[in-house]
Amino acid sequence: MGELIRLADRREARRARPRRRRGESVRAEFLFDLASPFTYLAAERVERAFAGVRWTPASGTALRGGSLAADAAALTRARLAAEQRATLLRLPLVWPETYPADVPAAMRVAAYAARCGRGAGFVLAAGRLAFCGGFDLDDPEILAEAAAAAGLSLAGCLRAAGDVRHDGAIEAAGRRMLSAGADRLPALRVGRSLFWGEGQVAEAAAAARLHAAAAGH
Repeated sequence: MGELIRLADRREARRARPRRRRGESVRAEFLFDLASPFTYLAAERVERAFAGVRWTPASGTALRGGSLAADAAALTRARLAAEQRATLLRLPLVWPETYPADVPAAMRVAAYAARCGRGAGFVLAAGRLAFCGGFDLDDPEILAEAAAAAGLSLAGCLRAAGDVRHDGAIEAAGRRMLSAGADRLPALRVGRSLFWGEGQVAEAAAAARLHAAAAGH
C-alpha cells in the first residue's frame, strides 16, 4: 500500500523547481469533496498551478441536496465522465467499493490538515489511496496512511476523524457553493470569481495570474 504514495519524491521535485518571483504569486481557494473522483483528478494540477492554495473541504451531498447514490442515472453519468477524464489525463482510476458514499471521517481530517498547513499533502495522499488503490478513506488504517504521507500526527488525525464539530462547516461550504451558482465540486475561488468542475483548473489559474498582475503582487 505504501508504494501508492511517493510524496518524498514529490517534495524533492518541488525543492528542485525554481521559486516563483513575487510578481508570479498565484493564490486560490480549492473547495473539494474527497468522495469525488474529480477531486483526485484535479488536486495535483491545483497544487502545481498555484503558489498558495487554501484547501477547503465542502460537502458534495449538501451542494446537490442529496446523495448521488439516490440517482442511478446521475451516478452512471458521473462514473463515465470520471473514467473519460482519467483516460484523457492519463491517470489511473480505480473505484472504491464504497463509492459514491460520503467519507465524513476523511473530510474531518482534511479540515484538520488544512488548519495545520498540510491540506495539499493530505488531499493528494487520500485521493491516490481512494482512486488509485480503491481503498475506503473512512477506514482508520487508510486514514492513518494518508495522514502519515501528509506529515500529520496519528493522534491528531484520529481525534479529528471523530470530531463531528467539523461537519457543520463542511456542509455549510457545500451550501455556499450552491448559492454561488456552482453545480459540482471541486471548485476554485479566485478573488470574487468561482470556477467549478475539474476541467476549470487551467481557466482558474489564468484568472489568478491576471488577478495577481492587476494587484501588483
